[in-house]
Amino acid sequence: MRRIMYVENKGEGLEGRGRIGWVEFSRSGRTLYYEGHRLAKTGSGYKYNCIDEATGDAYWVSGPSKDGADRLYGGVVSVDDDARVEYWTTVRGLPARVADTEYRSNASTRTGGATRQTNARTRGRR
Repeated sequence: MRRIMYVENKGEGLEGRGRIGWVEFSRSGRTLYYEGHRLAKTGSGYKYNCIDEATGDAYWVSGPSKDGADRLYGGVVSVDDDARVEYWTTVRGLPARVADTEYRSNASTRTGGATRQTNARTRGRR
């Protein structure tokens, strides 16, 4: 099975390179293939859910959000060329943006809109 997914490499820290692209799934769904990487799903992990079997790098792989809030703390997300038309028309419903190769993502709704910056600002106000 092949699906458009959000893929973020966490190998260099919590805020890695985020991309939207086609991910191939194994028959069991426990192994994912993206850009030549073989990613094995993990049972648990701190802000990651896959491990690159060759390098040991951690990855976060998830279905893309309709509102584009895919990055945990917000930031720039790149869209692979072969996924642009499908992503912008089917996932986001914004066919006028099919030429866009990247976009700015707000903080993920998984964090309740919180970011490290807002958490740091509010910590001292208790």
